[in-house]
Amino acid sequence: MDQLLKEALGTVTLKKTGKGGGGCINEGEAYLIDTGTVFVKYNKKSQAREMFDGESDSLKAIAATHTLRVPKPLHVLDNPEGGAILVLEYLDMKGLTRYSRQLGEELARMHLHNLALGKKQKEQESYVGGQGTESENEDEDKPVFISQFGFHTTTCCGYLPQDNTFCDDWPTFYARQRLEHQLKLIEKDYGDKEARELWSRLQHKVSDFFKDLTIEPSLLHGDLWGGNVAESTTGPVVFDPASFYGHHEFELAIAGMFGGFNSTFYQAYHNLIPKAPGFEVRHKLYQLYHYLNHWNHFGTGYRGSSISIMKHLVK
Repeated sequence: MDQLLKEALGTVTLKKTGKGGGGCINEGEAYLIDTGTVFVKYNKKSQAREMFDGESDSLKAIAATHTLRVPKPLHVLDNPEGGAILVLEYLDMKGLTRYSRQLGEELARMHLHNLALGKKQKEQESYVGGQGTESENEDEDKPVFISQFGFHTTTCCGYLPQDNTFCDDWPTFYARQRLEHQLKLIEKDYGDKEARELWSRLQHKVSDFFKDLTIEPSLLHGDLWGGNVAESTTGPVVFDPASFYGHHEFELAIAGMFGGFNSTFYQAYHNLIPKAPGFEVRHKLYQLYHYLNHWNHFGTGYRGSSISIMKHLVK
């Protein structure tokens, strides 16, 4: 692996700094190279390349909005020892303390970014000849308006791939490509009769939670829990994304499950994007996805929460 990194980075120096960082899914290590420091994530699972490709594209998409700061992805490499390697810009980070308000504001601005692009596009189309030469000269890295829900590539929440096939309707996308996908995995591994019966009822109610609500696609981090946020000396940083274009409310579901976000964060966020009617029940609907995903990752310790939410939602 060391020789592969040296060749990819064009460096003679490759020395571990001792500033590692691993989680439940991946291992990580900071390395000194000729030009500074990089952070290297690695995973030996067979699906690691797909996971890191999705993470890299997610980081690029977030960076292109010029809202939230993320580490810049440098390389995704096949690991000769198995799995894959993701090389990232190294950022000196610590736990989020001073920048909660800024994080809330910047997250909201990211969620509003695609909507602003859509508005700008409509204004340009309203001009006579308004679609002239701009599209021909468009910068490849410049964000373009996305009118559907999904993402251009597979992303993984944890190590499980998400079906990001584009869809015009958000309730359909969320029911089929998020909840149903997770429940099929649970059926395969556990054959849980109660989960199966509850889903047979809940799937017909999903659209009811979105009545009288207009939902536009927002770029999401996709896995924004306390372990995936930090701060540098200049402001907040987010990392380990599993991005797609979806309903902005989905983002706050896992944020509320494991702590790490204070009232200042939420106040700043909702100052820019106020809660819509029915927010609280949809919050539970969105948390269901993450509890199911944790059940599939870590076992039946998350079954009780999953079943409890489904019972609540089918009442």
